[in-house]
Amino acid sequence: MIKLFSRYLSVGVLNTAVHWAVFFSVYYMFGLSQSISNLCAFCVAVTFSFVMNAKFTFKQKATSRKYAAYVAFMGVLSVLVGSVSDALHAAPIITILFFSAVSLGVGFLYSRYVVFR
Repeated sequence: MIKLFSRYLSVGVLNTAVHWAVFFSVYYMFGLSQSISNLCAFCVAVTFSFVMNAKFTFKQKATSRKYAAYVAFMGVLSVLVGSVSDALHAAPIITILFFSAVSLGVGFLYSRYVVFR
């Protein structure tokens, strides 16, 4: 399990960099809300994350059904975190840090026990 999580973490580091870059670009360059910025960042980063985790972490075929399950769950998580941040008027850095931490832990468990079981 530790080796599996280590691989998931490696993919997560790269995925987080993509997510952060898109989040801050959309938020600051286009002036959109944190919830929309976080959703846009998620949409860009999720495909990379899913494919890399299917191939590298869990060594399984990346199917459209698994992709849909992963995207739906993580997308809801993304919007929830962004919406709470908007409601609390949280600083964008807090939003992105919190989402990164939550999505790492919850995403691993969901991927391991639901998507790639």
